Amino acid sequence: MYNSFRAATNLLQQLIEIPSFSGKENQATDLVQDYFASFHIKTQRKGNNVWCFNKYYDAAKPTILLNSHLDTVVPNECYTHDPFRPEICDGKLFGLGSNDAGGCLVSLIAAFQHFYSYQGLPYNLCVAATAEEENSGINGIRAVLPELGHIDAAIVGEPTQLQIAVAEKGNMVIDCLYTGKPGHAAREEGDNAIYKCLKDLEWFKSHRFQRIIGGNEPVKMTVTQINAGTQHNIVPAKCMLTVDIRFDHSYTVEQILFIIKEKTNSEISVMPGILRPKSISCDHSLVKAGISCGCGTYISPTSSDLGWLPVPAIKLGPGNSARSHSADEFVLLEEIKSGIDLYIRLLESEQLAHNIDWKRPGNAFPATKSYA
Repeated sequence: MYNSFRAATNLLQQLIEIPSFSGKENQATDLVQDYFASFHIKTQRKGNNVWCFNKYYDAAKPTILLNSHLDTVVPNECYTHDPFRPEICDGKLFGLGSNDAGGCLVSLIAAFQHFYSYQGLPYNLCVAATAEEENSGINGIRAVLPELGHIDAAIVGEPTQLQIAVAEKGNMVIDCLYTGKPGHAAREEGDNAIYKCLKDLEWFKSHRFQRIIGGNEPVKMTVTQINAGTQHNIVPAKCMLTVDIRFDHSYTVEQILFIIKEKTNSEISVMPGILRPKSISCDHSLVKAGISCGCGTYISPTSSDLGWLPVPAIKLGPGNSARSHSADEFVLLEEIKSGIDLYIRLLESEQLAHNIDWKRPGNAFPATKSYA
């Protein structure tokens, strides 16, 4: 007999065993395809992304996308558990990607399977396991969206402690280049590029953007990488800072960059793939459905594939964002069980089942396919 919780945890344990760094998710994608095939569910694939629709797809009905990602970050050096060995201890399932976002992915898949053969669904369901979320790559959800037909709303699975993120910050990454002149470290020669960045390092650390919407810090800048020097006795001629920037609607990308360029002394280049901030009205049926199931709402400080979706969407899932990218990552088995239950209750709620005012925003992704 099919047991959704057991199937979900077994699938997650298998996913943990497979390294699936961003851009290298092919084996994890194979596994998910094989998993669906074992239940006779037809899938489609593009690159390292796989998706499928409910059995009785009806193009006349709205479609809800259930999406989470397959990829993980590279494990840090502080792990004490083998990141690729799923280990259950005291109700915790340890392993790289268990919390971010494997627990969410397998819970969404279980919820999709619950509804897969329903003939009377008031909407269609599409579940998509996608790639390159962690590096905002172009071969992840962005590559898949045009293949899905018309999507009306979405649930993005990320660890939110089963609370609804009704908004999340955007994400921009910049490189700041400082140029000096090489010289011998033992003599007063050269112009040290590292010293040139010191004042800017302090500015990135201490500057506060004043314009605030909703009471949250509008822009957060964090220097995450410094690159300089070739060997100990040569004054470095170049130094590069990488800055991770999270921002809400208080400032535009252009305004943020203008302020940084005005206040710092570097040659700035913006990395491709800027994620814009995303929000959904609390009056939307997805949010109301979650609230009716006991969920609270909040504004997320982190970014996700939510930012790429051109439709109303919420971020919701089992797990805790504080564990993401940490050493000895884990998800609680009880969180997965609760996640499956919540996704099912939300999708069954009266707010969705009897909602007749879905408004389709134009033809961003025309429905050119039939999956019936």
